[in-house]
Amino acid sequence: MLAQSHFLCKSFSLIPPPSPVVLRSATRSLRLSSSNSSRLSFPSSSLSAAVSISRGQISLAMASNSKRTDARDDSSSEPIATDLDRFAAVANELADASGEVIRKYFRKKFDIVEKDDMSPVTIADQMAEEAMVSIIFHNFPSHAIYGEEKGWRCKEESADYVWVLDPIDGTKSFITGKPVFGTLIALLYKGKPILGLIDQPILKERWIGMSGRRTKLNGENISTRSCPKLSQAYLYTTSPHLFAGEAEKAFARVRDKVKMPLYGCDCYAYALLASGFVDLVIESGLKPYDFLALVPVIEGAGGTITDWNGNPPLWEASSSAVATSFNVVAAGDSDIHQQALESLEWH
Repeated sequence: MLAQSHFLCKSFSLIPPPSPVVLRSATRSLRLSSSNSSRLSFPSSSLSAAVSISRGQISLAMASNSKRTDARDDSSSEPIATDLDRFAAVANELADASGEVIRKYFRKKFDIVEKDDMSPVTIADQMAEEAMVSIIFHNFPSHAIYGEEKGWRCKEESADYVWVLDPIDGTKSFITGKPVFGTLIALLYKGKPILGLIDQPILKERWIGMSGRRTKLNGENISTRSCPKLSQAYLYTTSPHLFAGEAEKAFARVRDKVKMPLYGCDCYAYALLASGFVDLVIESGLKPYDFLALVPVIEGAGGTITDWNGNPPLWEASSSAVATSFNVVAAGDSDIHQQALESLEWH
């Protein structure tokens, strides 16, 4: 999905949720307003976002990317433990804010708009991304953002720290009422994912991984499981219909060797892999915002995630970067990861 897509209609008309959302970037969660009003106004395209609230109305107006006097410029040195803790605290705020928005629209009536690539987008996708953007720029005005819905946001052409956001990975699951979608939040440092978060706001499950640390699910350490043989593996992919041409043939070579192929989990399949319930996930055509958050989560749980040639699935974000497609394979056990690569025969 290209982030700067043109919509097929000019605006959303929707049946609003029963009570409005009040966004607060200084806290880790959103709260409900007692007002009965719930009008929503949408932002115009610009560099950053600020949130203003007036009697139940949310106005996400674009703000300048000026630095706060109490915000440290984190682009001057390598990230250290205290940096990671601070980044994780803000990432949790982002997930809280996004989740509060998403829960208000889940299984409610709203318009669905198709982008140029025919992928769907909803008011929840847009509002959740803007909520996260405002919090990032409030805390880290020198950082850049690359979001699925609006692309690059930064005055500079590049930045050492880049937040990569997918407010709803699995929009088709979201619009059909199936709670296996998720919010994906990644923080890159010089192109490498140093923090990744998967949040399922309906089930209230949150996986967070950071460089050099054990992945946690709702605060508890987790790990992948041992599965040394491909013939014993439980394999997930979002849909077999998303493979085409040679990629379809490559996937079939693996699918025919596993114990059980399963379908339909979007990013939730990778979260299950990190938790030790799934052994293998293979997908084709993923965009950077679809997989960068998965890397620290899976690696921090003891798993492996690469492209189909065994290379790290990295992407250099910048103002001119194109969100190209990647083929991704993730495994909980290094042995079946290697067996999967050999069966894909993608070299």
